[in-house]
Amino acid sequence: MQDHALAPGGQPDLNQLRTFLAVYRLGSFTAAARQLGLSQSTVTAQVRSLEQRQGRELFERQARGAAALPAADELAARVAEPLDRLAGAADEHPPAEPVHLAGPAELIGTVLLAALAPLVADGVRLRVSAGLTDPLLAELRAGRHDLVVATRRPTGRALLAEPLADEEFVLVAAPDWPASPGPVGAAAEELAAALPRLPLVSYADDLPIVRRYWRHVFGRRLHARAAVTVPDLRAVRAAVVAGAGWSVLPEYLCRAELASGALVPLHLPDDPPINTAYLVHRPDPAPNPHLAVVRERLLAAARAW
Repeated sequence: MQDHALAPGGQPDLNQLRTFLAVYRLGSFTAAARQLGLSQSTVTAQVRSLEQRQGRELFERQARGAAALPAADELAARVAEPLDRLAGAADEHPPAEPVHLAGPAELIGTVLLAALAPLVADGVRLRVSAGLTDPLLAELRAGRHDLVVATRRPTGRALLAEPLADEEFVLVAAPDWPASPGPVGAAAEELAAALPRLPLVSYADDLPIVRRYWRHVFGRRLHARAAVTVPDLRAVRAAVVAGAGWSVLPEYLCRAELASGALVPLHLPDDPPINTAYLVHRPDPAPNPHLAVVRERLLAAARAW
């Protein structure tokens, strides 16, 4: 018996065969149309055309689907494997795995994602996590992340770190803050004495950023308690802009507010405290080609901060 599916002059096109195979495997014209992104009328027309070329029906139309007839079983046995191989050959370069990036939520959300956004159009996929340095480095060692932005250099040889950027810290308040200790630029001794008695906004009760600023700039221990504690520096910034109190923030995070006057620096020391952020990764070669692309983009963006 002549095989009408492959006979010269009567050979169906690939679209008809792909549509037939979708209906055959799904048992439904409607489901095949959804999978192929076609209208149901187009699927029906292509199968009918194929049936005309075959000279026999392929499916029994039912109220809830399409039941394959023996002719459909025979045709599917002949064309399924070649069509699957052809579909695989057309997708020789499947999408690379996502690059898993982790680091401080404020730095990622304010700076890093904007720098990486253009890579998405080139096929780069990202999975981003936020957290504190120590647990993120532990997860990096365990393979959960590809890159971690750390606020300190990791110890040991299990991880490689390269300096990413220096964060400068600024002592700030709203310009019309009712509890202001005096004019901007007041003497260091006046500020060091007055501010601990005024409302302080911090992202942690132990005041790590503010205490470090106090030791570095004023050369003394800070004895103060936070009036507002919120574990997100962007929320700290918003509270200070709204007049809740004073705080110490990374300069990159409040650059726009300082430029617009929404925040003012209460002190401008010659030697402000600086913290270096590091880009950390495992030393073993990465199979994902996009990892190097993301790493280089982050380092380039950091140079422009």
